[in-house]
Amino acid sequence: MLPKYKRILLKLSGEALMGDKSFGFDTDVIAMYAQDIKLITELGVQVALVIGGGNIYRGMNEADTGIERAHGDYMGMLATVINGMAVQAGLEKVGVYTRLQSAIKMEQIAEPYIRRRAIRHLEKGRVVIFGAGTGNPYFTTDTAGSLRAIEINADVILKGTRVDGIYTADPEKDPTATKYNVITYQDCLSQNLKIMDMTAFTLCQENNLPIIVFDMNKPGNLRRVVTGEKVGTLVRG
Repeated sequence: MLPKYKRILLKLSGEALMGDKSFGFDTDVIAMYAQDIKLITELGVQVALVIGGGNIYRGMNEADTGIERAHGDYMGMLATVINGMAVQAGLEKVGVYTRLQSAIKMEQIAEPYIRRRAIRHLEKGRVVIFGAGTGNPYFTTDTAGSLRAIEINADVILKGTRVDGIYTADPEKDPTATKYNVITYQDCLSQNLKIMDMTAFTLCQENNLPIIVFDMNKPGNLRRVVTGEKVGTLVRG
């Protein structure tokens, strides 16, 4: 089956890598994700990845920790590079060629982020993992995902979560919540549906970049999304 999207940016949270653990990452989860990503690369889809760092470090309240916000954000960026290396290892174990690019220079383990080089890797069929967020404090990995997706001219952002789309309320807390199949950027904002942080979401809206929120933990779902099946929720203009 031909893919609907030629180039995607897959955004995963750091917590997604934990599985049932309370910290770090579950190698079984990484192996499952690696197989799903391999399936879509075999269809010819160009894949870029942004992974959060919340499974290793989450910015704490400065008043409680004594760590100032900017300093803590840099610590979080380093956590995303560790996650990127873990996923890189998982992908290469199943025969997928990868490149890890970091917005903070660390030549021994990652290339520096260079937009044209990233695009060239994608064109050659390599999965490109973007680490260290935007390289700046006060920006989330959601914002990094939106920014990189726009920079590499991705067709769509795929936000892999634990739920199968966007609901009127949190389905884990409200059993009466109903799912949207398609929703506009404006409706997301007016209903205060927190899909991404506002900076990330506004970047997508201004550049008319569609977002699909779907359940990444269901094997095969990623392939279904890229081939155009109605999986998850599509956010568009």
